[in-house]
Amino acid sequence: MKKIFISSDHAGYNLKEQIKKRFKRKFLFDDLGTDNSKISVNYPDYAHKLCRKISSNSKNMGILVCGSGMGMAMAANKHKKIRAAVCYSVKNTKLSRLHNNANIITLGSRLTKKNIAFKCIEVFVNTKFEGGRHKKRVKKI
Repeated sequence: MKKIFISSDHAGYNLKEQIKKRFKRKFLFDDLGTDNSKISVNYPDYAHKLCRKISSNSKNMGILVCGSGMGMAMAANKHKKIRAAVCYSVKNTKLSRLHNNANIITLGSRLTKKNIAFKCIEVFVNTKFEGGRHKKRVKKI
């Protein structure tokens, strides 16, 4: 079973829990918080916590959830070896893996319907990096 790190802020908490429930038979989740939707927290704290786990092993993948997906992506992309992609459709998710070798998917709980988020996660986990001409571009990041 593939291990996936997952984290959210208060705005993303409910979607994070739905993701864990939907994929509990497919993935082993290491949930790095937050633990509820009622107490406001700072999304960078949770993004940084997850990124430390992802950057320590190139095979690790992560899911970050906040209200828009943007804040988590901005915080995550400050880390070396991290390529976090805000995903909102199957097509942009697939391209984030094929061309950019993204290792973290960020989702916006206020902007992305639950079923689209589930599809994006499936595509993210199952799409392999194309390499080739894209490899030299990714190295420049």
